[in-house]
Amino acid sequence: MPGARGALTEEIPEYAGRRRRFPVGAEVIDRRIDFRIWAPSHKGVEVVIEQPRPEAIPMTAEEQGYFSAIVRHPGQRVLYRFRLNNKEALLPDPAARFQPEGPHGPSEVIDPTSFAWTDQNWRGPALLGQIIYEMHIGTFTPEGTWLAAARQLPELAANGIGLLEMMPIADFPGQFGWSYDGVDLFAPTRLYGRPDDLRHFIDAAHELGIGVILDVVYNHFGPDGNYLLEFSPTYFTDRYQCEWGNAINFDGPESRPVRGFFIANAGYWIEEFHFDGFRLDATQQIFDASKPGIIAEITERARRSAGERSILVMAENEPQRAELLLPSERGGAGLDALWNDDFHHALMVALTGKKEAYYSDYHGSPQEIVSTARHGFLYQGQWSRWQNHPRGTPSFEVEHAHFVCYLQNHDQVANSTWGHRLGQITSPGKHRAATALLLLGPWTPMLFQGQEFAASTPFLFFADHKPETAAAIAKGRVQFLRQFASLATEGIERYLADPGKEDTFLRSKLDFRERETNWRFVSMFQELVTLRKEDAVFSWQGEGGVDGAVLAQAAFVLRFFGEDTDRLLLVNFGPDLFSAPAPEPLLAPPRLQEWKMIFSTDDPHFGGGGTPEVRLDQGWRLPAEAALVFASEPLEATDDRAGSPDSA
Repeated sequence: MPGARGALTEEIPEYAGRRRRFPVGAEVIDRRIDFRIWAPSHKGVEVVIEQPRPEAIPMTAEEQGYFSAIVRHPGQRVLYRFRLNNKEALLPDPAARFQPEGPHGPSEVIDPTSFAWTDQNWRGPALLGQIIYEMHIGTFTPEGTWLAAARQLPELAANGIGLLEMMPIADFPGQFGWSYDGVDLFAPTRLYGRPDDLRHFIDAAHELGIGVILDVVYNHFGPDGNYLLEFSPTYFTDRYQCEWGNAINFDGPESRPVRGFFIANAGYWIEEFHFDGFRLDATQQIFDASKPGIIAEITERARRSAGERSILVMAENEPQRAELLLPSERGGAGLDALWNDDFHHALMVALTGKKEAYYSDYHGSPQEIVSTARHGFLYQGQWSRWQNHPRGTPSFEVEHAHFVCYLQNHDQVANSTWGHRLGQITSPGKHRAATALLLLGPWTPMLFQGQEFAASTPFLFFADHKPETAAAIAKGRVQFLRQFASLATEGIERYLADPGKEDTFLRSKLDFRERETNWRFVSMFQELVTLRKEDAVFSWQGEGGVDGAVLAQAAFVLRFFGEDTDRLLLVNFGPDLFSAPAPEPLLAPPRLQEWKMIFSTDDPHFGGGGTPEVRLDQGWRLPAEAALVFASEPLEATDDRAGSPDSA
């Protein structure tokens, strides 16, 4: 087979003016397939066509270690692999657009123009007023496919979801997985369907006014199925230590093609799948001393690829480097938003009382929650006892919407013995009150799938690997959880779900029947979303629009300032609170106005015990474990306090 010239290669004229859009992978251009790979440490490379008929095609060496070959497209499904230096082993394409048999099988040529998009009028999502929904395709529906998930999109739209954050989809080995161990960054996993099924999902979301951003992992590759080292050892570096495997070489020798691989990947998802941006996973493990940094270059490429469409790029950054939100010319990365773990951690302590591991840096106090609403991050350079070093950078000037806050996410739900949701580890009243706080606060709220109907199904850590890898992962999971004192006790590992068992994965699937059984919570959730979306005061997320104060050991108030009317959000995670007098300025209504209660999480319709009339101008009672909303209204003309402004 080596050197053979068959039907795909005969009589092909010189192909001038190549119009490749990405540096590597197989691209379909004018009824031809343009193969290109970076293999700088090899002298010869062949692309081996396995289907529709076997054929080995020598590739032409280019500058900087690239090899390429152009062949006719047979008009049929094309499967291929690469052979390096005439060796027997055949290797899949690390930039494959699809791996129909998984990471170890042959790669498939995909023509992105075969899908008929209908979203030509879609202009992209905005950050202001957004509600984000984190989704794991494999567990979101019983089928675990893009087509099944697409059928649920109208329900999400009806619940006010405007932006989906799809957990990583880069292909990985096995039949199920969390998907943070992807190895084929250009190949949407075959487990959820074919590439056009993903395009259909995004097209359907856009039709409903929902944007879709992709969670991408640019800090490591999974432990099995990654063939990049076969093509070049310089994809990785030992100059840095990554928590989850080999660190990626973004700033060492021969790093420019490596950077190009990841920058192209960002452009690929935006251009060929119409994604509306990204959530960058664990950016603190992306090591790069270059200026501009790789995160800034990825962000810039994503925006350029979107053309006139708006996109959103946000990131997880555990050290809380607020400067990542600055443009690259000011030393930042041009991001739109950052995840705010401080909000989650402080709320978890307030709602559960547990202060283990990284929660030990928080008191769960009302002041922490008020400070988060006013200033974003809680740690902006102070010493972290848990980490034993300073954490965070100043975020005082960052507007509220740029902080993504959450009560649940994939990591935090799974970092427990049982993978319990918030509603299972705190009281119903606190759960409802915290939900009101999340949805009405000045930040950008994010929900984890099923949170809108108080899902009780767990979300566990699951990963299907070959036996030796699975055993190592299970052991590593136990060691990771031992940072929590309650999970470091003798024999606890026998209660932890085995990540490699299919049942662990299946138990994590949502049960949509809970939309009906939990209808009271759903009703409350929908009213809160309506308040956030339609109330002009709550929907304003600009600087200076909110202030707050502590009222008691477990109670606080947030005041939202409008042009003609204000709002109060009173939250009490403790027992009944009586206040007379109430010497707190934020409780005073605007001049010639009075407060009227417009919402209570303690409403019996939502499952609460009922809220007696609360008069903030008199001695008042704030019910236990509840959140109340007040709107200021003009005084009635008969009220002694009403009258001509000149009478003041």
